[in-house]
Amino acid sequence: MPFSEILSLALQNIRANLLRSVLTLLIIAFGIMALVGILTAIDAITYSLTNNLAGLGANAFTIERKWSEVQSNRGGRREKIGEVISYDQCMDFKERFNFPAAVSVSFTGNSLSTVSYNEEKSNPNIVLKGIDENYLAIKSLDVEYGRNFSNMEIQDGQPKAILGREMVKILFKDKPEKALDQLISVNNRRYRVIGVLKSKGSTMGSSEDRAVYAPLIDVKAQYGTENTNYEVMVAVKDPLDMDLAQSEATGLFRIVRGLRPGQDDDFEMLTSNSLVSILKDNTTNLRLATIAIGLMTLLGAAIGLMNIMLVSVTERTREIGIYKALGATRRSILTQFLTEAVVICLLGGAVGIVLGILVGNIVTPLLGGSFLIPWGWILLGLTLCVLVGVVSGFYPAMKAAQLDPIEALRYE
Repeated sequence: MPFSEILSLALQNIRANLLRSVLTLLIIAFGIMALVGILTAIDAITYSLTNNLAGLGANAFTIERKWSEVQSNRGGRREKIGEVISYDQCMDFKERFNFPAAVSVSFTGNSLSTVSYNEEKSNPNIVLKGIDENYLAIKSLDVEYGRNFSNMEIQDGQPKAILGREMVKILFKDKPEKALDQLISVNNRRYRVIGVLKSKGSTMGSSEDRAVYAPLIDVKAQYGTENTNYEVMVAVKDPLDMDLAQSEATGLFRIVRGLRPGQDDDFEMLTSNSLVSILKDNTTNLRLATIAIGLMTLLGAAIGLMNIMLVSVTERTREIGIYKALGATRRSILTQFLTEAVVICLLGGAVGIVLGILVGNIVTPLLGGSFLIPWGWILLGLTLCVLVGVVSGFYPAMKAAQLDPIEALRYE
């Protein structure tokens, strides 16, 4: 019997038991939907994070205080963090670092700021960032309208501001040209707008567009304390000099921090590549856990499908006897029942993949991701569907193929 005829018979039998087939199909579809949906969301978010982290550039690195785990007195593990990187240490490093590179010092003054202009007012979720003259260039933030801060404005801490693109939508009805030279209020402090940034997008709910940037001295005067931790970023002119720049920066920063010879560093250098590597390592475990959960769901679907196929064999015993009497071989019967099981799984898998892509790409924009079609996970889903169909259908198909044709014809 040609395979095309076997496939046609399989589809006819599925249509003949449509409700039962649809219910089985939906069990498989929801399992594949959960698997593909979660994996799609993870990939989309990871892709977005990678792009945003790469925005620091291949020639930039950040100096941060060090986090580490140490042994506690009770035998457990506890987290240890290095001392804050102070403003004086940052400025000392910036003045003394003679490598051909740009150095930026910044810190987040308030991440729950309220910004207003005339009658327009934002929610209290705007980031007020204190920056210097090099921050925008190192972070690859381009000024769309207006200009960057001048050295004098930075040194004097003048109350001037640069707006993220989303702030223009909130305060100026998405008309950036009208924002320039206007007075806005950030937590009841007035700033004159001198620039508007191009849209940068968001990452995991954190957006460069939903921020107000002011001179570092000004923000420090309002929110800086002895426990404020400042961020240092360094961008070298030639990416090939990264290792040398990090080595020199490490030596100088040890001096700035007052570390003795032989004493461990209480700070660390982070590049966009290292951050992406950490992110990928963490999401690998999440992917494996998701696949394991998906496989357990599909195992339940496989058991249900096997039960349905066994019932189908019992109901169609007389039909199988007729096929054998007409000359159908055991192989043909085996192939037909296997084909039915695989077709049901593939139909369920196709529905699940479509739903999974939709669910995954509905969730990811809310978390700062972007639309993504996960071809790798689609292939995995289809492969799992075929495996489930073969495993679930093999025993019922063998049982059908081994039926005695005489006994099958006598079956009532």
